[in-house]
This record gives sequence, C-alpha cells and structure tokens, in this order.
Amino acid sequence: MSTALSLWRTVRPGPALGMSVAAVALALLIGGVMVALMGVPVGEAVAAFADGAWGSPYALAASINRALVLMLVGLGFVLAERANLTNVGGEGQIAVGGIAATAFALWPPVAGLPWGLAFIVPMLGACLAGALWGGIAGLLKVKAGTNEVIATLLLSFIAVWMVYGSVQSEQLLRRPMTTSATLPESLEIPLATQLPLLLGDASVPLHAGLPIGLVFAVVVAVVLGFTVLGLRLRATGLNARAARRAGMAVDRLTVGVLCAAGALGGLAGACMLQGEQYTLKAGFSSGYGFDGLVVGLLARGSVPGVIAGSLLFGFLRSGGINMEMVAQVPTALVVVIQGLIIVILAGAALAIQRMEARR
Repeated sequence: MSTALSLWRTVRPGPALGMSVAAVALALLIGGVMVALMGVPVGEAVAAFADGAWGSPYALAASINRALVLMLVGLGFVLAERANLTNVGGEGQIAVGGIAATAFALWPPVAGLPWGLAFIVPMLGACLAGALWGGIAGLLKVKAGTNEVIATLLLSFIAVWMVYGSVQSEQLLRRPMTTSATLPESLEIPLATQLPLLLGDASVPLHAGLPIGLVFAVVVAVVLGFTVLGLRLRATGLNARAARRAGMAVDRLTVGVLCAAGALGGLAGACMLQGEQYTLKAGFSSGYGFDGLVVGLLARGSVPGVIAGSLLFGFLRSGGINMEMVAQVPTALVVVIQGLIIVILAGAALAIQRMEARR
C-alpha cells in the first residue's frame, strides 16, 4: 500500500496540470464561439462531435486507438523532457517506425512465425528504427552541439519523404503496378502480422497495442520516479555541468533518452500500421507526431497527464471528422483549438514566471 501511495505521489498531476485543464476548457469555449460565428447551431455541432467521438462502440474504440498513438509519442516527449531535452521529432519517428513495420511484416518468413512473433517482430523493428532516428539527434547534440529541437524537427521532414520514396518505388515497398491507376502504396500486410483485436470483433476495433502501450506508460512512470536512471535524468536536466562533475555520463544519457523517446515514437508508427491501416501510404502519420508533442506539453511531466491528454486529443480527432461530415464544420477547427491550447499555456506560464519574479 505504501509503495502504491509513493508511486502516486511521484506521478500524480501537479498544480501545473490545473493550468492545462483551464487552457483546454478555455480553448474549447472559444471553439464553440467560432462554431456559432460560422452560422452552425452549436448544439448540432456538439451532437455530431459526440457521436463521432464516443457515440458507438466502434467510434469509442477508434478514438482510443488514436489516443494510444498520441500517448506513446507523449511518453517519449515526457521522458526526454526530464533530461531537459525537447523531442519534437515524433512525426519522423512514427514515419520510420511505419516503414520498418511494413518491411518486416511483408518479409515472407515473418508471417509464418509462431507464438505471436509474427506481429511482435515488426513492432520490435519499428522500435529499433525509431530509436535509431532519435539517436541520430542525440549524437548530433553531443558531438556537434546541434540543438535537439532543430535536429529532431529536420529529421522528421527527412523521414516523411522517406515514406514517400518507399511507396513510389517497386524496388522498395510499392505494390506491383498492374495498371496506371495502381495507387502508390505498399501491399496489405498479412493477417498474421496485424495486431490482434482484443474483443475479436471488427465492430469494436480495440487492438493489442492498447495493453502494450499501457505497460510502457507504467514503465516510464516507474523509471522516472523510482530508479537511479530517473534520478540521473533529472540531475542532467537541472544542471548538466554539475551532473558531469558528479561523475554522470551526461552524453550517454542524452543519446540514450532520445533513443528511448524515438523507440516509443516508432512503436506508435507500428500501432498505426499494424492496428488500423495495414498498408503504408504517403502521409500515413497524419500529423500524429505533432499532436503527441502537444499532449506532452499538456502533461507537464506527468504520466497520468499524458494519458488524459492523449484521450482528449484522440476524441478531438474522431469527433472533428464526424463534425465535418454531419454538421459541415471544418476539421481545421480542431487544429485551431490545439493551437489555442498551446498559446494559452505559453501565456499562462509566462505570467506565472513574471509573478514569481516579482515576489
């Protein structure tokens, strides 16, 4: 009991989470005003949103699947943030994870593996690809002094174009062209490599990525709150020079934590590819990496905050799609709400800092 209480005290939402909740509420309120200004009845728009987000078992499961991807990216952000590193490369890490998962899933020997290895091996490949992509940014930082924000962001653009190149070339992942109308995408991955459905029912598409993601959430919480590694990451984040003088391998920690964050992003790409889409297409990541960045910002370093924020944005995505189809409210409104959340959070944080400075 005392251990559980100690864990909760370590990962519980702090006062800063209240600021995140207030920012979300204010952004949603402004979004409602914008809907009214468009001439759309607010009640009709809200009903369409609710129906798309949680109005049926299928909609609820789809929202949770989207939230899973955002949660994994957000966990990577929080993990790197503890070492005072900002990983904005979730989009690129998802992209390389999707490429690796597709390549392994389409490799003939993998589909015949027993004991669930057929879907686990592509996920492991995606984690390794994401870790490599994050590790490149870490090496650039420790060897060349490159800011990790710039490195991870630019690597994302490279990864997105790598996806495009992979599905354009038959020598890589593009399905064989039978006619000029054949889409530039990969073959559908074999059934054995797809993530199993938890309920065994396609009308409720919750898949095995959900328990895997929750396990990683617990692991991140324990690492940050109860391990020597978590303490070293915190010391590095507070004062890297002092940590180095204390004998900590700061450079190794920097590369390692960005590799771990990248691995979580790669796993998110595998969940998208193996759990929902089943074929690799250009732009398959759909901005999830940048939404996961916002989830990490909202969480304020809290693992429960990451879970709550990912659910919020997962429902926002699903509800926004249905709101556009039913109530003719552009899904761009969801992007506007996300931007408002960031602006409000940044403004509130600046105001608090100034108040504390005056005191």
